[in-house]
Amino acid sequence: MLRLCCIRVMVPVLLLAGMRHAWAGPDALWHIVHEQCRPHGPDHSVSPCVTVNHRYAVLKDRVGASQYLLIPTRRLTGMEDPLITRADAPDYFAYAWRQADRVSQHLGRTLPPDDLSLAINSAYGRSQNQLHIHVDCIRPDVKVALHWARPRLGPAWTPLPLAGHAYRARLVGTGNLAGIRPFRLLMRDMADPVHEMGRHTLVVSAITRPDGQVEFVLLDDRTDPTRADPASGEELQDHTCGIARFP
Repeated sequence: MLRLCCIRVMVPVLLLAGMRHAWAGPDALWHIVHEQCRPHGPDHSVSPCVTVNHRYAVLKDRVGASQYLLIPTRRLTGMEDPLITRADAPDYFAYAWRQADRVSQHLGRTLPPDDLSLAINSAYGRSQNQLHIHVDCIRPDVKVALHWARPRLGPAWTPLPLAGHAYRARLVGTGNLAGIRPFRLLMRDMADPVHEMGRHTLVVSAITRPDGQVEFVLLDDRTDPTRADPASGEELQDHTCGIARFP
């Protein structure tokens, strides 16, 4: 399967080996999930998806050693879609974090939570018009930056420049992501979410404290055309998963 999405706006060419159709364009993920994986009932595997249920499908992206995509099975365009911040919306980030073990399994070694990340690009930094969360390794330099920044991180947003862009960071909880709901956390800071959400990207990673507790870090960036910043949080991930080669 060829690459489904990327961190810059472009029209992808999609040719999925072994499939009856070759989809191209910004609706490729939607067609794959609904015309190939056919979501229904409990979790099951329907090629090319590795799992699918009535809430989401998980697809292995050909680009990268271990990148997976979590894709809602209902029609949701992305960060700007108002349905993702409703109180009854599925907890997509929590579901995506549960898929992080697939990264380790694909690589054949167990990675600590600090090596993993989730990312969703802004409406200006994506190629697909179906919401999808990238599940993959974090860039080693970003992991180091988060650990150095940990003493000054808390429940409020703190500026944390990364990859040459004006990210900000906050701690959002420990243990697991269930109930944290990053989309709603971001929305609460906005005066006009309807017009602002689509300009933002979100990334989740983890920091393991000395006592063994896993803390989650939420990273946010906003698109800035004057700085050539499309707000693509996927840029903080490493699809070669070089961090897995470190001791």
